[in-house]
Amino acid sequence: MNQKIVILVSHNLDQQKSTDLTEIGQVVTEISHLYQIVREQDIDLVMVDEGHHDFRRAVALRIRRYNGLTEIWKLVSGNPAEHTLEPFLDGFIPFDLSGEALDETVEKILHAKALLRKYQIVGRSAQMKLVAETIERIAVTDVSVLIVGPSGSGKELVAHAIHEHSLRSEQPFVAVNCGALAQGILESELFGHEKGAFTGSVSRREGLFHKANGGSIFLDEIGETSPEMQVKLLRVLEDGTYYPVGSSEARRTDVRAIAATNRDLAEAIAEKEFREDLYFRLGVVKVILPPLLDRKEDIQPLLRHFWGRNFRLDYSDKTMALLLEYDWPGNVRQLKNFADRMKALKPEGLIEVDDVRQFYAEQQAGATNLPVATGKTTEEAGQELIYRAILQLGGEVRLLRDLITSHLPGDPTNSDFDGGRSAFSESSATMEEMEFALIRKTLAETDGNRKEAARRLGISERTLYRKISKYDLR
Repeated sequence: MNQKIVILVSHNLDQQKSTDLTEIGQVVTEISHLYQIVREQDIDLVMVDEGHHDFRRAVALRIRRYNGLTEIWKLVSGNPAEHTLEPFLDGFIPFDLSGEALDETVEKILHAKALLRKYQIVGRSAQMKLVAETIERIAVTDVSVLIVGPSGSGKELVAHAIHEHSLRSEQPFVAVNCGALAQGILESELFGHEKGAFTGSVSRREGLFHKANGGSIFLDEIGETSPEMQVKLLRVLEDGTYYPVGSSEARRTDVRAIAATNRDLAEAIAEKEFREDLYFRLGVVKVILPPLLDRKEDIQPLLRHFWGRNFRLDYSDKTMALLLEYDWPGNVRQLKNFADRMKALKPEGLIEVDDVRQFYAEQQAGATNLPVATGKTTEEAGQELIYRAILQLGGEVRLLRDLITSHLPGDPTNSDFDGGRSAFSESSATMEEMEFALIRKTLAETDGNRKEAARRLGISERTLYRKISKYDLR
């Protein structure tokens, strides 16, 4: 085996078993000897005899200080399912396996590590190993793929891995964030447009489906597209035909679709916000990326990866314990933010607990719009935020109107101020009328960008879509 393996056994282990284990890797009996080896060599796998009762979390953290990707598996007697897997362990290996079966088990462990490395996925968690195995199976096919995971979890990295190991790898990989563009702009971006198709289109422009011809197109945040855009996407994914904006001539393209979303599309389908036929067309294979909260064993190797091989930063056991306790709502992207911050502020030296707490405090201070436990449903909470914004804006409009009109000669009433009064006066307008006016105003200010409008209103995009449909603001 090319990989480096160390087996930590207890002194009273049967000598015959020790002899068998030496054929797999280097056998040691003292933890201090193991520390010396991991400092000097890049160890892939550590197997620990269950008789070593002093092998605890602190020992594992210290071993992985040198290589965060080192796998640690415990050799146990009896059925592994009867043992409790401690968070710092990657799994169990039965003691009573025959030599050949033990070799096969070790090979499987190392093969999973090799797949992660092949697809440039940094981690040790079982969830990410499953992701790598899925990529291995689907990359060489031409099926559409839907990647589902929270923001910052690495969806584009997975999309790149699928493309780069596909039969289309020599052809273009084109990515677009469907949620970052207004729907009219998105259509032009994807399909191109003819000269004069709309104001400002002074020349013909090819779209991303044309540029991706022969390769792959990555449709990030596909769940934020409008129903009208979904119809056009379904057509091009079904038969490869599309129409540039302002053209009646069909174009053809041959692309592999890789889509991603952080939304629950099943819920969006139930709410008539996403087409079921498009969902089935995109999700031939689904790749699920878990949040960092559910795979905290990847935090240590990710930090080492972000700092690079020549990093001169270090951390205490208490610091790492604090990092492992945090929920990381921003996922891998937020962890990278922390790693980059430490590289900038502390090019070398020890990262202290206070450094981590300062980072957490700043993150919390900046997350003013994060959800809190209120006992309300998402719809009720969104409704309340809109109403508060309406009343606040109404008060500001009335104050400004009164201030201006009090200094004007003659009749202070004019159409603009009347409009403000009728739109925002609690006595003359219903709450729905005020809500309608605020949403229409915000959509106008953001040029129809629903993602930005939802952010300004302080509600979810899903709630905004329901309001747009309710008031026929499409």
